[in-house]
Amino acid sequence: MDYTPHTEQDIAEMLDAIGVETIEDLFSPIPQNLRLGRRLALGGPKSESEVYDQLYSLAAMNTATDRLTCFAGGGAYDHYIPAAVRACAGRSEFMTSYTPYQPELSQGVLGAVFDFQSMICELTGMEISGSGLYDGAAALNEAVHLASAATGRKKVVVSQAINPNYRRVLDSLGKSLNYEFVTAPAGRGVTDFGDVSDAAAIVVGQPNFFGCLEDVRAAAELAHGAGALLIVHFDPMSVGLLESPGTLGADVVVGEGQCLGNDLNFGGPYLGIFATRLEHARRMPGRIVGATVDVHGNPGYVLTLQTREQHIRREKATSNVCTDQTLMAVTASVYLSWLGPSGLRELGERCVGLTHLAADLAGQLPGCRVRFDAPFFREFVLELPGNAREALSALAADGYLAGPSLEAFPGMDNCLLVAATERRTVAQVEQMIKSLGQVIA
Repeated sequence: MDYTPHTEQDIAEMLDAIGVETIEDLFSPIPQNLRLGRRLALGGPKSESEVYDQLYSLAAMNTATDRLTCFAGGGAYDHYIPAAVRACAGRSEFMTSYTPYQPELSQGVLGAVFDFQSMICELTGMEISGSGLYDGAAALNEAVHLASAATGRKKVVVSQAINPNYRRVLDSLGKSLNYEFVTAPAGRGVTDFGDVSDAAAIVVGQPNFFGCLEDVRAAAELAHGAGALLIVHFDPMSVGLLESPGTLGADVVVGEGQCLGNDLNFGGPYLGIFATRLEHARRMPGRIVGATVDVHGNPGYVLTLQTREQHIRREKATSNVCTDQTLMAVTASVYLSWLGPSGLRELGERCVGLTHLAADLAGQLPGCRVRFDAPFFREFVLELPGNAREALSALAADGYLAGPSLEAFPGMDNCLLVAATERRTVAQVEQMIKSLGQVIA
C-alpha cells in the first residue's frame, strides 16, 4: 500500500461501492498455488527526489550513443535529428492527441497524417499509404497477410538477407495461419530466389540486411511471372539516390521509419511504413486518412477505410490492426519536410561516402575483408579474423558502438555490420578503423 496514492478512506469508499469488505476479496478467485505468497521486495516508501535518483542510476547503467560513437546498423540508425523536428513534433497538440474519430475536432492531426501518407507514396512510388504501423517487422507481417489474401496462397519465399528479427516475427505470427516460409539464399550478399511457383509473395530488402543492393526489377518480374506479389522492405533514406521500389515493380512496400527523425529509444517506439497499389486498398491494415470537402466546399480530412471493421469481420478480416503510430508519423513528416528532395539526396550521398571510406580502410586491416562484392548503401558486412562478438565488446570498451554481429547467419560468426550515417566524420571513421586494427592485433 506504500506505493499507491489512495488514503484508507479512499480504499474503504471504493470497496463499499464494489460491495466487498477487503482488497483480498478482489483476488479470491485466484487459486492459492498461483499467488506469490509474500510482499514484493520493494523496500520502504521514498520521496520523489529519491525515486528520481534511483531511476537515474539504473538508466546510467546503459551505455548510449551520447557516450559511444555509433557505427551500428541492422535496422536502427544514429541520424541527426534537427531541433526544428523536435520542436514541431513535440507540440502538445500532437503529444496529447488520441484517435481522431471525430474529424471536426481533429483536423490538425488528420492533416498532418495525410501529409505523411502523401510523402510515403512519393518515397515508395506507390499509390496509397497507411498512416503508420508499429514498426518495420509489423509492417512486413501485414504485407504477407495481404499477399496471402490477394492470391489465396500460403507459401511465401523470403530472402535470407531480411532482418533476422523480422523473420522471427513472421515465423511466430505465421504458425497459426499455416504459412509456409521458404528461405531464398543470399550467400553472395544478394538473393537467389530460385523456384517461386505457387508462392503468394516473395520478400526482398532494398537495401537488404547486409546493406547490399538487390535487383528489385528482376525480383518483380520473377514474382509476377509466378502469379505472386513482390513485397519490398525498403530503407527510406536510400530513395534519395535509388529508384523507388514502386517504379521497379513492387506490389507492397514496407519499411522502418525510425531513421526519419525518430530517436533510437532503446528499440522503440518506432514507425512501420506500409504502402501498396490502389487495387489492394481494402486489404490494408490500420487506417487511412482521406481528403474531402465539407458542405461549403472547404477542404477537410477524415478517416476512411479504417479497420475497426476488422472487429466485426473477424475470420474474414485480413488484419486485426486498427491503430497507428501517429506521433512517430508526424515526426517523420516534419523531418522529411525539413530535408526536402535535395536534402534527402545529399544525406544519402554522405552516408554512401562515409560507409565506403570505412569499407576501404577496414579491408586493408590484416585478416579483414568486405564479405560481399555487391554494391552497398549505408552499411556493409566486414569479415574479421576472429569472433565478431568479442571484437564488438573490445570496440565498445574503446568508445565505439559497431555491429551487430551476424552470428544469426550460418558461417558468419566472424562477421559484423558496420554502418555510417551523416553524423560521423572522416576523422571518426579513421579512428574507429584504427581502434579495430588494434583490437585485431
